[in-house]
Parts: sequence; C-alpha cells; structure tokens
Amino acid sequence: MLKKFGLEDSKLIKTPMSTETKLTRDEEGESVDNTKYRGMIGTTHLGLWYPKGSDIETIVYADSDPAGDYVDRKSTSGVCTFIGCCLTSWFSKKKTALAISTTEAEYVSTGKACQQALWMKQALIDYGVRLDDIPIMCDNKGAIDLSKNPVQHSQTKHIEIRHHFLRDNVQKGNISIEKVTSEDNIADILTKPLKRDPFNYLRLGLGMMEQID
Repeated sequence: MLKKFGLEDSKLIKTPMSTETKLTRDEEGESVDNTKYRGMIGTTHLGLWYPKGSDIETIVYADSDPAGDYVDRKSTSGVCTFIGCCLTSWFSKKKTALAISTTEAEYVSTGKACQQALWMKQALIDYGVRLDDIPIMCDNKGAIDLSKNPVQHSQTKHIEIRHHFLRDNVQKGNISIEKVTSEDNIADILTKPLKRDPFNYLRLGLGMMEQID
C-alpha cells in the first residue's frame, strides 16, 4: 500500500494524525482526490470485536471539537452508538454553521446523538425489543443543563429552535443525558487528533482490538 501511494519514505507514526499538525487551506495546491485518500485509510492488524451473547443495552456517546477548523473555526461533531459493548454506528462530521460557544457546539452534537438514539430505539422495536430511555453520554455540563432546563437564558437564546428537540425528548423520557468525563468520552476520538495514550485508550473503548489468527 505504501508503494501504491508513493509513501515508501514516510516516517512511522503511532496515531492516524499528529496533534501538532495544523491543517490550513492551500490556495495554490492541487485538488485532492478524496476517493484516493479514503483508499489509504485502514489497518491490517486491528478489527472491531463483536462478542457472542452481548446484551442489548444501548448507549450513545457525543462530543464536539469547538472551533477545531483553523480556517473557518467551525466545529466537528462525533457520535458513536453501542448495543452492549458492540459499536453499531458512528460518524464524524464538520458542522455547516459556526458555533458561538462551547456549550452550543456540544449541545448541537448531543442533538445529533439524540437523532441516532431515537433511530436505534425504533429499529430495535422491529426486532421486538423495547427500550425505555437511552442514555447519551456528554462531557459538557452546560449542554447537559441546557437539555434539562426549559428556561431560555440570554446566553443560549441564539441557539436555533430546531436544536431544542433534544430537550423535548429528555422531557418526554425518550432519552437521558448523563455526564461522562472528557477522558472517558469515547466519541472524542472522532473529533480531533489525539496523543498516543488517549488515542489507544479510546480506540480500545470503541472495541478495536488486535486480530488473533
């Protein structure tokens, strides 16, 4: 694969991207073939572990990297969903709108996680499984408080009404928002480059393990 992409002389790195790298737009550079880039991503010795007999407890992790893009300062959301200890869905997506505050960025990401939780809840009904509330793990206290408090404060009135369906579903009991430490928020791995130790820790949390022959 290294030969295919002309990377034989590349230096070895322990994570997909260095935390010291600051990506900016190269106005004079050539356009990148994103299909070729996607073909470079992968590993031959790691795989997701799906153990037999796992329970159906569903949990969703949500996180955001506020103003993480060094060019337009937009945030990146990360969401991952587990049934038992099995990772069933995940995504990492840059937001289309600029978040004014960290709370807003985290609140919007948690709203995306709410959509995923409701979809999973409905999908399980098709298999005869009915869950009460699905917990969404969030590491931002402001976003958690906003999801539970029906009072609009001046600091949060700029958040679009469409994002407040998260609060509505909390009040209806469809989901619950629970606090998780930043170090244990598995979705953090989907929002930004991490140093080796936290990267390996969260990668293990995703269920990625060394393949055994």
